[in-house]
Amino acid sequence: MKFPRLFTWKRIAAAAVLLAVFGAVAFGAGKCLSGEKHPAQRRMPPGAVLIVADKSDRKLYVYVDGALAKTYDAIFGPVEGDKEMMGDKKTPEGEFYVCVVNPESSFHLSLGLSYPNREDAERGLRDGIITKYQYNRIVRAIDDGECPPWDTPLGGEIFIHGYSGGHTSGCIALGDKDIMELYEIANVGTKVIIRP
Repeated sequence: MKFPRLFTWKRIAAAAVLLAVFGAVAFGAGKCLSGEKHPAQRRMPPGAVLIVADKSDRKLYVYVDGALAKTYDAIFGPVEGDKEMMGDKKTPEGEFYVCVVNPESSFHLSLGLSYPNREDAERGLRDGIITKYQYNRIVRAIDDGECPPWDTPLGGEIFIHGYSGGHTSGCIALGDKDIMELYEIANVGTKVIIRP
């Protein structure tokens, strides 16, 4: 009795190509809205690392397992106060999480933050800055632990990134050596608190 050949080299090669394509989609090379590429997102246990940025101190503090591990000098947006809308050059305040890690950033390395958060969306809806549809998109993304849409009037694309010539338009800038250290321990899901 002759059995059909189920595994030919052509079939194995075709299966490998399909796995590679589906793997790329599932684990995802993609692009940020800024056009910068980012690889599959790394995830870490929640609560292991906490980043606290203090605008008044001009410092960024890193806590690992509840203990202060590192302090960095930081540069914030040039306009004081909580970010309200696109282009206001303010660094947002509140609780966020890292929603994207970007090794190919124009500013050495970068960690994208989940701004606007739910509170920003509620304020934006209340004040007539965004529509109910935009509000729902933001809230859905936050509930799913993803990057919220960065294309609403509230603005977006707030990153912790490397040195940018001594200024930033609302992001948080660190020295290149400092962002390299932070990049090694922060992942998608890392909690970030930005204080006034």
